[in-house]
Amino acid sequence: MLVGMLLLTGCSSWFISKRKLPRPIAPAVVESASADQLVARINDQWTKFESLTATVDIRASHLVQKEGVATDYPSFRGNILVRKPEMLRILGKMPVVQTTMFDLGSDGNRFTLIVPPKSKAYVGLNASKGTSPNWYENLRPAPFFSAMVVRGLNPDELYSVTSDSSTEEDTAKKRLLLHPEYILNIVRRKTDSQELYPVRVITVRREDLLPYEQDLYDDAGVLQTQVLYDAYKDFDGYRYPSKITMRRPQEEYQLVMTVERVNSNPPLSDDQFQVTIPPGLAVENLK
Repeated sequence: MLVGMLLLTGCSSWFISKRKLPRPIAPAVVESASADQLVARINDQWTKFESLTATVDIRASHLVQKEGVATDYPSFRGNILVRKPEMLRILGKMPVVQTTMFDLGSDGNRFTLIVPPKSKAYVGLNASKGTSPNWYENLRPAPFFSAMVVRGLNPDELYSVTSDSSTEEDTAKKRLLLHPEYILNIVRRKTDSQELYPVRVITVRREDLLPYEQDLYDDAGVLQTQVLYDAYKDFDGYRYPSKITMRRPQEEYQLVMTVERVNSNPPLSDDQFQVTIPPGLAVENLK
């Protein structure tokens, strides 16, 4: 009754209070681009790309979402080779002792993965999925290639662009940073249907029109790989993210790669992508 009387007598202001909200700081420069210009920019970068080598520190985590548990492993050194169209080589070294933890190579169609500490080797198609409880035994070339390089669009892919923004906490300076963004949605049309299904979603920040996130989906629209790109640096004239986070939610692992060195478009021969299986390793053929 008292609240009702106060409202009727115009005293509702007694119950109103104001507070200040943190004001995100916008970038000094915000660039604009049309959908066609964004796609042309991505296609141009993909056309210019031929190969890449990188030295990285990798921090792996096993993420069990249904249990809410994450297991973080010690970081280790990795050497990565990438070449068009889909050739990949990753050599992971054990922490401290620097012996081989795993060696993964692909010719773009089939892959070979050796895991010396487990005396195991795996061979199969790039599209094969892993089911091992050990995250490094589930490494496959296709998602890793897609994480290291943002591909151009195929002729049968359709696209649209929306504008958005995100905020990021700068803990060092106790402030919020505002990032205006373009969201590039890439889809395909199902055969004999009006239905579209997602292929990729690329988030481009308008400070520099560079990709900062890439989500990749399967034909059923299920998220397979999420890649975050951060802190672009100049590596001998080649702008590349110094931190790459790759998440594989279906296989419950995440890799955070801190990029130390990058060499753009070096000559790489076919034999540099071949992995030889040493004698004594049990070989599993994945179909």
